[in-house]
Amino acid sequence: MNPHTADIIDDCLQASLSGARHFGQIVAELAAAGVESYFADYRARRTTYYAGPAQRTLALPAPAVDIPPRFDAGALVDAIRGAQRGEVLYPEFMARSMAAGCVGYMVWIGGRHVVYMGRDGQTHIERFPS
Repeated sequence: MNPHTADIIDDCLQASLSGARHFGQIVAELAAAGVESYFADYRARRTTYYAGPAQRTLALPAPAVDIPPRFDAGALVDAIRGAQRGEVLYPEFMARSMAAGCVGYMVWIGGRHVVYMGRDGQTHIERFPS
């Protein structure tokens, strides 16, 4: 991966963790840098970004939340809507989505959607807001 793209990825993760930028801004910056998708893995505590054949994996300091076996799509959607309204910043979003039984999610930038996953393979697909 070229150093410029790697720097943008690093900056975007830090901005997310600090709450300095919201999801829409992060996705726009990553797309402009050539990132096609990324996977946030709560259990492994890492996020992997994909730009063509290149990838970059960074530590994800997710909160210490036990992820329950039951996937609560309603609670997950509540966390998503709060984030979309700017009321829930990323650290709180991670805690709330984990408490809802989410083990991670895949962001498909070009496809404009996110797939959230539960422990038993349950999924919730969230389209990017228009």
